[in-house]
Amino acid sequence: MVLFHLPLLFILLVLLPYPPLCTASIAHASAQEHSPLRPGSLAAAEPVLRDRPFVVVWNMPTARCHQHYGVHLDLRDFDIVHNQQQHFQGQEMTIFYRNHLGKYPYLSHDGRFVNGGLPQLGDLAGHLSLAESQISNLLQPNFTGLAVIDWEEWRPLWKNDFGAKRAYRRMSKALVRQERPELPVEEVRATARRQFDKAARYFMEATLSLGVTLRPGGLWGFYGFPYCYNQYRRETGDRYTGQCHPRARACNDRLAWLWRQSTALYPSIYLSQEMTRTNDTRHMVKYRLLEALRVASRWRHGGNGAKHATPVLPYARLAFRHTLHFLDETDLESTLGESAALGAAGVVLWGELTFAKSKHQCELLRDYIHSVLGRYIRALRSDTQHCSLRRCRGNGRCVRRDPNSRHMISSASHTMNTGDVINHPSGKRTPFHKHFLCHCYHGWSGKRCEERKEEDEGQNRF
Repeated sequence: MVLFHLPLLFILLVLLPYPPLCTASIAHASAQEHSPLRPGSLAAAEPVLRDRPFVVVWNMPTARCHQHYGVHLDLRDFDIVHNQQQHFQGQEMTIFYRNHLGKYPYLSHDGRFVNGGLPQLGDLAGHLSLAESQISNLLQPNFTGLAVIDWEEWRPLWKNDFGAKRAYRRMSKALVRQERPELPVEEVRATARRQFDKAARYFMEATLSLGVTLRPGGLWGFYGFPYCYNQYRRETGDRYTGQCHPRARACNDRLAWLWRQSTALYPSIYLSQEMTRTNDTRHMVKYRLLEALRVASRWRHGGNGAKHATPVLPYARLAFRHTLHFLDETDLESTLGESAALGAAGVVLWGELTFAKSKHQCELLRDYIHSVLGRYIRALRSDTQHCSLRRCRGNGRCVRRDPNSRHMISSASHTMNTGDVINHPSGKRTPFHKHFLCHCYHGWSGKRCEERKEEDEGQNRF
């Protein structure tokens, strides 16, 4: 077994400083401490679409519903951004899986070393060369859509490769023992950890850098990042708080290099069907979003000179995980509504091919869009825009004053059609200026984003 395919990668692994491990001594932070959205803070992420503080983007392979079964999904009627003819990959939304972007190294389920298997055995130059060709062929030069890389086989920090991912740690140690049989056990582990983390960093960092260089108008980021590690467990019962794992914040701080290369963040807020209580759902979603928003405001592409926070667009499913059981309006409020209330730039709706596997399933999806999903999204889109215009003069987005509150810009049972009001789960409608503040876009300041600081023409991305 050869340790490195490329002399360049070997040199990089030796020279790159290795950050200390995430420590376990970090105490849980409150939602207030997590929230970066205070007056006078970094400017808000620019709208993904001009004049739309919140967007919903379709990332589902549903083109076959119309092509194969004659079932038309009226996404445009409900303000859902989608690719032309609802293709899975296109100029508005593209996701790259492990076998569709370069030569991503991973261990297959049957134990094969694919593309080297481990990051430190990967062919970085070959990976980037192939990825460049794939990106150039798929995305137009003026691409301004979402570009998501979905690599889930390993995580870039050795410490976080637990469970089924421990295989990467075992194989990394075996690699070191083969090359340096004289090393004691602890040195084998330390060396393997260092080599893995550095190689993982270079694969992810270089891939993002390539994408941004080739298509600088795109919103590039990795699916699922940043992590919160607050997965719901049935056995936690009444003890579930939704707070991120005590080490999550420190681990995400160690990934500053990743956030500096990302032009968007795509955390996951998928719901499990066992989460039957609304409060558990909201707590889980809230803390994942707050951690992503913290990261987005602390590290930006282009460094500290960046003018605004990185846009956060969490990935949500319109059904519970591993099922075709659609979310009801309360669940949509806990995911999409919570995202809007906390200040995300939008949400990406993901689903697998099984949602379009038959004419019957396509008809069920169409009916769900018309009866539940589309109606809620239309109200949410309208209400976030209304709040931005009325509260923030259209120069910022509305964000909860208190992240712990349950106030929503748009409610599952009420919509904010007239007046400066917001909705509460109790059904009470109150002036939204009491519960929401303005997070101003770059170039604007003031409590209502009424003061222009400098010329800021914004962008129309799609």
